[in-house]
Amino acid sequence: MALAVALLGMTGQAVAQSAAQSAAPDSYPDFARTSVYVPVHDGTRLAVNIYRPADARGVATQKLPVIFAFTPYRARFRDEKGQVIELSLNDRLALRSLIRAGYVVATADIRGKGASFGHRRGFQDRTEARDGYDLVEWLAHQAYATGKVGMMGCSYLGGTVFQTATTAPPSLKAAFIGASELDKYAFVRNGGIPTQFNTRPDEPPAVDLASIPVDDDGDGALLKAAVAEHANNTPMAPLWYGMPHRDSVSPLTGNAFWEEVAVYKYLPAIRAAKIPTYFWGNWQDEPTAQVLEGAAATGGKFLAGPGSHCVPPPGYDFTGEVRRYFDHYLKGIDNGIEREPRATWWLERGDGTGSFQHTAALPGTTSKPQRWFLAGGRSGTARSVNDGILGTTAGAPGQDRFAVDYKLPPADYFAFWAGPMDDHGLSYTSAPLAKPMTLVGFPVAHLSVSADKPDADIFIYLDEIHPGGKDEVLSFGRIKLSHRKISPAPYPTFGVPWHSGRKADAAPLPVGQTATLAIGLTPVSRELPAGARLRVTITGADPRQRNLRDIAQVPPPVLTVTRGAGSSIDLPLLN
Repeated sequence: MALAVALLGMTGQAVAQSAAQSAAPDSYPDFARTSVYVPVHDGTRLAVNIYRPADARGVATQKLPVIFAFTPYRARFRDEKGQVIELSLNDRLALRSLIRAGYVVATADIRGKGASFGHRRGFQDRTEARDGYDLVEWLAHQAYATGKVGMMGCSYLGGTVFQTATTAPPSLKAAFIGASELDKYAFVRNGGIPTQFNTRPDEPPAVDLASIPVDDDGDGALLKAAVAEHANNTPMAPLWYGMPHRDSVSPLTGNAFWEEVAVYKYLPAIRAAKIPTYFWGNWQDEPTAQVLEGAAATGGKFLAGPGSHCVPPPGYDFTGEVRRYFDHYLKGIDNGIEREPRATWWLERGDGTGSFQHTAALPGTTSKPQRWFLAGGRSGTARSVNDGILGTTAGAPGQDRFAVDYKLPPADYFAFWAGPMDDHGLSYTSAPLAKPMTLVGFPVAHLSVSADKPDADIFIYLDEIHPGGKDEVLSFGRIKLSHRKISPAPYPTFGVPWHSGRKADAAPLPVGQTATLAIGLTPVSRELPAGARLRVTITGADPRQRNLRDIAQVPPPVLTVTRGAGSSIDLPLLN
């Protein structure tokens, strides 16, 4: 099945050639590893691990292309059981298979992390991007290299790929970017509200001290010296919390740091360098909205599977796809990948089954919005208002009120996806669907809201209630009342409203005054069966807000939603 998917759209000799290449056994079952410190532009020494393919005859002697991964999570370290863990020898990012397939694989710790010297001025700033440039060029000019380098990564590692690409290293010939953002402010502080895993605490020095020293650091003295410099790292959570607006000047970096790390500002450099890009995300993962926008902005290929953060899509030959991508752009193999449909994406059903779709257009671009209204309902406390109606007709106007519930169950430490919140706010539920419905793309909510305080957080969730009663979140979004102004977007957003987050655009909402909020939700790809119900839930807090105790207002805000024609959600209906 995987081979058939890979060969979609190919015919004749090209099919036979690609099939032969895909079926060929890996040439290098073994490897030889070395590790060194490499000085970058300002003299900071970064720890680099190099894995060269080998077979029974020894290390490959011919020049080979290089795959590079740049990590803050230690490229090589001992875990709590004393076992050595190596990024390059794990196939989650296909790196081990790439060594077997005749690629040199290199991993490096970013400055201020792992065994590398230096300290982080911020997170994925221009210093780190330039470090990526320097390492790409250093690798390209080693005696074992052909001069062509590809980068691979997911999550933060996907960000190091994207940021390095903005510097346009001449030797960077292909970038595979997973679960990373085009616009860091719109991700980390989407709608002005910081949530998600970006605000987690920083690790203690013992974590980096568990890194394996480079080869010439036999007694670990250099590792200890390097980790000592990490004490000057910019702390993660205070950096993000300390910049409420897109143009806020960080007291920790002394500049408008959101602007510095905004990849979309450097897109012309990627386009001018003609660096091929491939974007990967999974539907139950919040960064996938940014992954889609990144693919749209760069013209890159796109892959979305079922499941969560950086998990290779089950039932899909992810490793084979990665290899074919790099084989074409780094080895010059005509395997047809550039002639195949641009997008491969999983269309899921509520019973856990589904199928991969292969389309020339990115998912959501051909969907049409179908408007559903928030109707019915009654006033009451947060935990009792859950009987509103969601339907395709507006119904009579009315108002529903609730007090924000801050007493929420704790979220997972890495909460990549939201859970149902219908017990903590207003909910509006549809009648059972008379026929199946397929949603692909970005839902957009329009809410008429007022509050008894000048500012408050608004969260909205789109749920599916299966015919058997199980419920799950399909999509969600958030916005702060003061960040409600819509602005022109500087990159493609699939028609989703874009809020600048700039200080001049932020304004408290006068108490009692109603405003219409436009809220883009995360993208969805789901075929709902007949008998399923849709539910929209509105809350004023979310368990994934790590600073919830600090920001909780006393007494909690009371929010009023005007139902009827004033409040609705546009669902992306696939024709």
